[in-house]
Amino acid sequence: MNGLEFAMLSHSSTGASSRCPGTGRLLAIASGKGGVGKTWLAITLAHVLAKSSQSVLLFDADLGLANIDIQLGLMPKNDLGSVISGRLTLDGAVARYDSGGFDILPGRSGSGSLGALDARVIERLMFDLRKAADHYDIIILDLGAGIDRAVRQISVAATDLLVVTTAEPTSLTDAYAVVKLYAADGGCGRVGVVVNQAPTVGAGRRTYETLARACESFLRITPDLLGVIRHDRHVSDAIRRQSSLVTRYPSCSAVADVEDVALRLSSFGARQRLIEDEPCRTSTS
Repeated sequence: MNGLEFAMLSHSSTGASSRCPGTGRLLAIASGKGGVGKTWLAITLAHVLAKSSQSVLLFDADLGLANIDIQLGLMPKNDLGSVISGRLTLDGAVARYDSGGFDILPGRSGSGSLGALDARVIERLMFDLRKAADHYDIIILDLGAGIDRAVRQISVAATDLLVVTTAEPTSLTDAYAVVKLYAADGGCGRVGVVVNQAPTVGAGRRTYETLARACESFLRITPDLLGVIRHDRHVSDAIRRQSSLVTRYPSCSAVADVEDVALRLSSFGARQRLIEDEPCRTSTS
């Protein structure tokens, strides 16, 4: 075991992340395919929830290719690397995003060491996030694109999974793969879908139905539709200007659509995994 692993594991020998302490909610946002607006959605959802008086921590869980700080024009003094090395506790690395009214745990971009973290280190990180969840209404985990080991491990340790897709066939195929592997790995939270960059709400619903049919037919899982976000030119402008969309264009259609997603989340998370229960088993066909 190297120094990074020891720093994370030395103060506890507790194993499975599914038995972590804390009763707060961890929402993992995944996509499979990159470029579908996952990080933008995570930021905007955190901002919208904070505006509704919820306490929110946004964790940049894209290990090695983090970019939440870049999208918001931030230069954090500390990041996840400081936590992994043992130099700081998780609480000590959290930064306040005053403009949005929520907290951020920044990742570290371009770090090969974080992108290849040992499974035991990720397990310990999720343990600490569970403890931190006692102090927040929700912790949003912005996962990396793809379906590598770290993404899968963090997804299954979260309370619930939100999958972002677009109408592109490659995006739908990758979104299906995310749901399939989540089930195969024993994920027992609820699975929700957000369709992004839709031309209309109706078109977005049809995209969701295509994905839902595949999940029902082959996985016996019916993901919830949490919302359709219509294409909005203001989104790309806010990203270019490194600003939250809610701050720059609070009345645009994309913000209104994310507000609808936030409302649905209140009932979406009703069935949560209890930390004292036996880990659930999800079968796949």
